Amino acid sequence: MRKIGLQEIDDIARGASLLGSGGGGDPYIGRLIAMRAVKECGPADLIEPDEIPDDALIVPIAMMGAPTVLIEKAIGVNEFQKLFDMVSRFFNKKIYAFMPMEAGGLNSMMPIAAAARMHLPFVDADGMGRAFPELQMVTFTIGGVSASPMAMVDEKGNSVIFETITNKWTEELARSVTMSCGGAVSCSLYPMDGRTLKKYGVKGIVTRSEKLGQAIRNAKESEHPQETFLQECHAIRLFQGKITDVRRENNGKFNLGHVMLDGQGEDTGSKGQVTFMNENYLFARDGKLLATTPDLITIVDRDTFTPIGTDAVRYGKRVLVVGLPCYPLWRTKEGIELVGPRVFGIDEDYIPLEQRVKEAQ
Repeated sequence: MRKIGLQEIDDIARGASLLGSGGGGDPYIGRLIAMRAVKECGPADLIEPDEIPDDALIVPIAMMGAPTVLIEKAIGVNEFQKLFDMVSRFFNKKIYAFMPMEAGGLNSMMPIAAAARMHLPFVDADGMGRAFPELQMVTFTIGGVSASPMAMVDEKGNSVIFETITNKWTEELARSVTMSCGGAVSCSLYPMDGRTLKKYGVKGIVTRSEKLGQAIRNAKESEHPQETFLQECHAIRLFQGKITDVRRENNGKFNLGHVMLDGQGEDTGSKGQVTFMNENYLFARDGKLLATTPDLITIVDRDTFTPIGTDAVRYGKRVLVVGLPCYPLWRTKEGIELVGPRVFGIDEDYIPLEQRVKEAQ
């Protein structure tokens, strides 16, 4: 167990934004929520999965909705207590610890705020090792874990808890409730025991996010900033350029769109395209695929290496597009069936990021 305070929060939010592949919510908003909780209630306790009793009740905490809506409809101070009470009553058992559902700027922060306010620990693990747009897209689904009972509450105090027959049905019903509540809600889902978490969780994600955040923060001070950033973050350079167009729409459920780039530096004369559904799921250079889901694709500021979310990409921005290999479980047959290219409408077999880039050289 170790304490998570203000500096740790800053680094975790920055690093989780890199892992979030453009999604997971605005890191600035998430950072404010977590920092306010820590300032008012004290640091949060981070524990390792191996410290958890096998029969302990562990509950992921997150916000659900389109990133652009989450910016305007952030969480208050009462939602965590409401979720805690709802889940505890359902199981007739107190929650032992919270955990993040995904790595993303906002959703990496929710369990920290909940842990600080409820004086409970949170776990150094999640269910993705990145961010995905739909809630059935987690490692726990591969393990046969149910997403429900899922509890949801909005900022006005409306709440619901429901059970579903499949995790895809949980996504459908939860998305409908989210839209009815204005496009963003706080939620808990995939309640599980410690034994299940240890078997199917992506371990060490909070610590990894913190180390990535430190690397991003320090890279610009080095003699060769870009090389240092890529090396310290174990990232693969995909493209450098200027954003020339952003085509974005919100269908009430997701942010959808494309980011078009003109190459600069060694990519001068080439065109790049990032396609997203809340998260970036495809990158192509001159029409040739270089990276697809489930590998991570992130746009960062060319000079500061700060990750830029899909809700924040803007015309004229000078950026670097990087890729990171996904969690190994996503590269299995079951992982590809759940989050592979064809799930997102790409009529291509999944080829690991490293192999695509090597073949393109």
